[in-house]
Amino acid sequence: MAYSRVWLDDLVDRTDIVQIVSRHVQLTKRGNRYWGLCPFHMEKTASFSVNPQMQMYYCFGCHASGGAINFLMEIEHLEFKEAVTQLAEEAHVPLPENFNRERDNSVSKGERDRIYELNKAYARYLHSQLWEPQNAAVLSYFHNRALNDRTIRKFGLGASPLGGDTGTRAMRQLGFTDKELVQAGISLNRDGRVFDMFRGRAMFPIINARGQVLGFGGRALDKDPRKYMNTGDTLVFNKRQEVFAANLLKKARGLKRIILTEGYMDVISLIQAGVEGVVATLGTALTIEQARLLKRYAPEIWVSYDGDSAGQHAILRALDIFEAEHVPVRVLDFPNGMDPDEYVRAYGAQGLDTLAPESAVVYRMLREAEKHDMSTKEGRTEYAIACSKFLANVTEPVELENYVQRLIIETGFSREVLLAQIGRTETMTTERQAVYRRAARPLEARAQGTDIGTDAAEKQLLTYLASGIGRDHIQLDDFMSPENRQFAEMLLSGKNAAMLLEEIEDEGQRSRFARILDSSPDATEDEQMQAINDCLAVLRRKKHDKRVELMKEQISSLSGEAKEAALRRMQEMIINSDSGKEG
Repeated sequence: MAYSRVWLDDLVDRTDIVQIVSRHVQLTKRGNRYWGLCPFHMEKTASFSVNPQMQMYYCFGCHASGGAINFLMEIEHLEFKEAVTQLAEEAHVPLPENFNRERDNSVSKGERDRIYELNKAYARYLHSQLWEPQNAAVLSYFHNRALNDRTIRKFGLGASPLGGDTGTRAMRQLGFTDKELVQAGISLNRDGRVFDMFRGRAMFPIINARGQVLGFGGRALDKDPRKYMNTGDTLVFNKRQEVFAANLLKKARGLKRIILTEGYMDVISLIQAGVEGVVATLGTALTIEQARLLKRYAPEIWVSYDGDSAGQHAILRALDIFEAEHVPVRVLDFPNGMDPDEYVRAYGAQGLDTLAPESAVVYRMLREAEKHDMSTKEGRTEYAIACSKFLANVTEPVELENYVQRLIIETGFSREVLLAQIGRTETMTTERQAVYRRAARPLEARAQGTDIGTDAAEKQLLTYLASGIGRDHIQLDDFMSPENRQFAEMLLSGKNAAMLLEEIEDEGQRSRFARILDSSPDATEDEQMQAINDCLAVLRRKKHDKRVELMKEQISSLSGEAKEAALRRMQEMIINSDSGKEG
């Protein structure tokens, strides 16, 4: 690491997160927090909380969370180092002497820079080749796809020569070595013979948000079974972590959504038509890394894959990934099996205005309906059962009611039957709300004694630890949940709360931890200590009960004197527990 944790903690301590957030969000102070409309998702009621004591933010709507560093990364689309540098400059904190040293010591910064330089030179070479007579077929291909020369230049499109090593020789003349050419994925080495990887293809440079050329995609114009080829993983490129047209995405400001497509031509055609915020995956299905990258640029994603069966399957998988990352997602479905490129060429950008993106739930329901014969009772029953599985994850009551009403019309089943199938009867909802109320009002729940759930008790202890309360009473061994135990270990380490958030890479886990950190207790000192003791009592009783159950299982397999001895030990443990002697 090119900087110490102590230095980062000091930087965060010197940073006013309220001032940082206020540049992008209008904040109003209520109590000891500031509130505003979340900049990461569309909302009309302020659910975005900034806690100056904890130096962190948390959105109760989309669960975005973090400290000042993470906020700058998300709102201004910065890399970690860029965000840290900006904060250091504003706080007048000198950067460590070795801050700009390459983190990965196994590969020097010079080697990476050399590959970037090579990729840029090769991209310029390919673009120049597009206008040569011998590559007229590639230029015709782009023109036949309705691309104008301005768009061709904007995306730096090019042509790879048919010759076996023409591109390789051109790069050698610029001073690049065969080793560098192979490292960059531009050339291949077969038994000492170095030659071009891309030959006779329409070429698409892949450029990251910082404007660096990472690699290339090449489309065959002949009957080559490998219709598309992409640069493999290199020192500077991993196709799982990047998207096509990320450089244009960063330039766009105030995007309300991103359209995610499958192909390069989909992106280029839509952008040429005047549609902003369009990207594509790089020859692979959507990855978690790509989902996390995209959520930094817009509050919502519209998945717009091809209309064939393969595209529809890919959409369903993409919905699962975005939802797992807490990214609001919709589906822009094109009619008659058309892909985005075909549709925009036929109807223009204005044609998109006639298409309403569908919610993820509606899209799943439509695809599920295609699997069943809805004219039969059996088909409608199977459809209702299948839909109930993903409707169970809908948390908003009004939204759920809309889907249930749709199911009533489609299947003929009553509302009560469908809610029961989904697992959301009125009784269950009331019980769930009661659990939420107890978790939100721990001091009221304290009177319930052992009725407080172990998870709620652990989270309440974490809340007190985050506020610096009860550290002499709460121990790591008091926690049973692995995740809560991990959070406790972090809090007991004495590290800065905001920096703890920055260390958590998993978005869902960070959101859960942020919610705990942001739930500062509002009670007297005596009430706080009583609540801590009650929570500890609940957890220790649970541990005791588990030990008793384990002993019962062991005793059931014993006989004779061994069984009698075990029964006595269990009896003693229960008596000691009741008298308060058990630790």
